[in-house]
Amino acid sequence: MSSLLLLGLLRRSGVALLTILAGAMVVFFAMKAAPGDPALAALGENARPELVAAFRRLHKLDLPAGAQFATWITGALRGDFGRSLTLAGGVPVGQLIATRLPVTAFIGLYALALAVLVSLTIGTVAALSRGTVIDTAMTSFAVLGVSMPDFWLGYVLVFFLALNVPIFPSYGFVSPADSLPGALLSGFLPALAIAAPMAAVFSRVLRAALLDVMHRPYVQVQRSLGYSAPFVFVHTIFRNALIPYVTVVGLQVRYLLGGVVVIERVFGIPGIGSLMVDGAFGRDYPVIQACALTFLVIVLATNLLVDLVCTRLDPKARG
Repeated sequence: MSSLLLLGLLRRSGVALLTILAGAMVVFFAMKAAPGDPALAALGENARPELVAAFRRLHKLDLPAGAQFATWITGALRGDFGRSLTLAGGVPVGQLIATRLPVTAFIGLYALALAVLVSLTIGTVAALSRGTVIDTAMTSFAVLGVSMPDFWLGYVLVFFLALNVPIFPSYGFVSPADSLPGALLSGFLPALAIAAPMAAVFSRVLRAALLDVMHRPYVQVQRSLGYSAPFVFVHTIFRNALIPYVTVVGLQVRYLLGGVVVIERVFGIPGIGSLMVDGAFGRDYPVIQACALTFLVIVLATNLLVDLVCTRLDPKARG
């Protein structure tokens, strides 16, 4: 069975590489089709034509689009994403990504941890209290969480927990490298704004999965054999319900990254999301392409990790 798992892993890795290549092409040519000229964005609208032409030659913007893509993807495979055109003129894009990625990773993992913690509690309590007032309250909370956009929730949290009641900072971020308590404090509101809609989705999925597994025949057999209710719940019901739950958590990473892009702008967090938005406004093609490629790699790596975790949780998949 291990050889089959290895073959499956290799197959998924090959599909992931093809997806990365296709995604890189889509992002690259979409940026080329967008209006605006990075040369004019860097030099100004009134720049002399000879300076614009020199800038385009220097950064190989005068080459055909296909040749530009081949040059860029070849460099990207070596870890060279080119240099910033307008945001930080001449600075390697890889350096910008390296300085911003830890911040985005911290906020994303912070939000994911909050969403998982809240959803495990709400989903489990709601399933064990099915049909009661507690279940109704938990389900209503989940519906409310799904209906709230993260950017709107971010402003609401700032208004109530930063301006009216000054518990958390309303803007800015302390790097965890400088102060972990400061990072946890300054990152709580943005992480919560991202986590709330995800927690609502996760809790609904977990509740449905738990209720489904509770009525499976093998659960009834274990109960008839005299196993205690806590043992059956932890070792059979909860473990099997985690398979669809973990799958949904992995799929929501795409939403998590999208939320990070928006929330970083709202709270002034210097992460990859805000870097990507600044690059779009500045027509900094290498920055946008590198950020999009980084997000794509994170999503695909997470999906691969979710497949492995679900395989470990499912006895049938392990054989």
